[in-house]
Amino acid sequence: MQLDKMISFYKAIGDPTRIRIVSLLKSGPLHGQAIAHKLGLRPPTITHHLKKLRDTGILYSRRDKNTIYFYLDAKRLEFMATAILRLGDDPLKQEEMYMSETDQLKVMRSFISREGKLTRIPSQLKKKLVVLSYFVQGFEHGKLYTEQEVNEYVLTFHEDYAAIRREWVMHQFMYREQGKYELNPKEMWPLVVKR
Repeated sequence: MQLDKMISFYKAIGDPTRIRIVSLLKSGPLHGQAIAHKLGLRPPTITHHLKKLRDTGILYSRRDKNTIYFYLDAKRLEFMATAILRLGDDPLKQEEMYMSETDQLKVMRSFISREGKLTRIPSQLKKKLVVLSYFVQGFEHGKLYTEQEVNEYVLTFHEDYAAIRREWVMHQFMYREQGKYELNPKEMWPLVVKR
């Protein structure tokens, strides 16, 4: 995780109201009015706090007719909250997640067609990371990409560009800010991937 992103996360989560919102959403999704009622705050105040939490990536929303429900991404929260503990980690400490180059090639043969298309997104985390790593290398380090450019690239190998984009950001292959995407340094990629 980029250091500035880590700092932004801790700043965003370091607010009593936001911590209370996270605590409420642990029990399941809620809409803004319900959150405001439970916390005894005005809806515009809740909207402000929800935006800050969404910007960190630990909340996402889904619309159901005219109501927007907010969900807590508990795995993302746990990953980001413990990122500081992983700074400078030795890859050998993460050996259980490591996959040999031979095994990585087997995974790619299983999930990538001869035409270079992703046949399906693997459900097992280690295999998913191998596939994500393979395709994310189509981007250049240090270059900013629009969401449209990322979508167009993903469509060359898989139709669900939103899922692939989300996975790249969630697993720290890419960094997203204000609709722009950038590759993270390879040192920040999951340790399962051979660097």
